[in-house]
Amino acid sequence: WEMPASWLQSVNSFFIIALAPLFGALWIRLAQKNMNPRTPIKFALGLIILGLGFGILAWGSNGIPQGAKTASVSMIWLVLAYFFHTAGELCVSPVGLSYVSKLAPVRLIGLMFGVWFIANFIANWAGGMTGSYIDQIVESTSMSTFFLIFTLIPIGAGVVLILLKGFMKKMMHGID
Repeated sequence: WEMPASWLQSVNSFFIIALAPLFGALWIRLAQKNMNPRTPIKFALGLIILGLGFGILAWGSNGIPQGAKTASVSMIWLVLAYFFHTAGELCVSPVGLSYVSKLAPVRLIGLMFGVWFIANFIANWAGGMTGSYIDQIVESTSMSTFFLIFTLIPIGAGVVLILLKGFMKKMMHGID
């Protein structure tokens, strides 16, 4: 039996509903123990976890032959990818929204929320445009390589954020 990948669209919503309270409790628990990571580290963790989700897709698509027009793989790869992508999103999105309100000047809070959501729009548009190159990349390499690219970029960005944490801390002017 073959299940279309589109049937799994609600998996992300399920993981958001299931994991959001856990992440909220995690940040509160870590704060009580004075172990709550600073925002740049949470963002870095989110990017690294996102990269791991794409790493799972790279691993799961490893058996797809180069140039294949269709492929059947276990749905567990997509469910695991959604899990990691959602966990990464929960490290970035609520924390980012919170810090927009904390770091923006009072008279610009509404505008900065707009900038946050426009940045999300631009990122989603850029992701769609980048994803449109899947056919060219898969023809010259493999599906696994395509996903590996998206594994390395966010993990690399996460590492850069970790390296810049001191600079970012200064830029936040003591806001925790």
